[in-house]
Amino acid sequence: MKQTNIQKNANARDTSKKTKDQLIIDAGQKHFGATMCKSCGMIYTASNPEDEMQHVQHHHRFLEGIKYVGWKKERVVAEFWDGKIVLVLPHDPSFAIKKVEDVQELVDNELGFQQVVPKCPNKIKTFLFISDEKRVVGCLIAEPIKQAFRVLSEPAGPGSPTSTECSRAWQCSDVPEPAVCGISRIWVFRLKRRKRIARRLVDTLRNCFMFGCFLSTDEIAFSDPTPDDYKRLNRYQET
Repeated sequence: MKQTNIQKNANARDTSKKTKDQLIIDAGQKHFGATMCKSCGMIYTASNPEDEMQHVQHHHRFLEGIKYVGWKKERVVAEFWDGKIVLVLPHDPSFAIKKVEDVQELVDNELGFQQVVPKCPNKIKTFLFISDEKRVVGCLIAEPIKQAFRVLSEPAGPGSPTSTECSRAWQCSDVPEPAVCGISRIWVFRLKRRKRIARRLVDTLRNCFMFGCFLSTDEIAFSDPTPDDYKRLNRYQET
């Protein structure tokens, strides 16, 4: 009797385990599991109604945010074979400012930024990279500053943080250094990355931020870069 009960309990445990492992049923769906939308870049579970609803909402909001219809007398500061860069200033028409606000909301949500009132709202410069498909696929927001604090290099060793650590606090110097331009946000649409869009945005900023002056990399500061961003910035400064 004891052996029989033990066997029944074991079978019950196995059945319970199999039930928990069964997550998706093949009922002839076209897609299974994680899927990336080719238009908005969102990753969602195609067989999950809640995920699909969130994707529909995000998809519409995202495409409306990055859609670019243009306007008269837009300030084109650079042109390329795959798009152009438009500069938007605080005193531009209201519809241009509204487009910047829509793009910034998408950027902040993706980067995890909180809405912070800038110190000099009347001096902010926003650079939008417009693709040949009439979409905003890159954004850089900058403002004038007077000083910044250099990020200290991490000591090399077996116990030092690795580049795979995505969430960490930077250790900065206590000694301020003179700087001219502060970049608060730089963003590229996920499906358009690795096309040198961020580099072209920074190059255009350096050329257009101050009239008649090309900024050096030592005159530019970035706010709270991720470890990957920090590596990319170091590579940019070396070129």
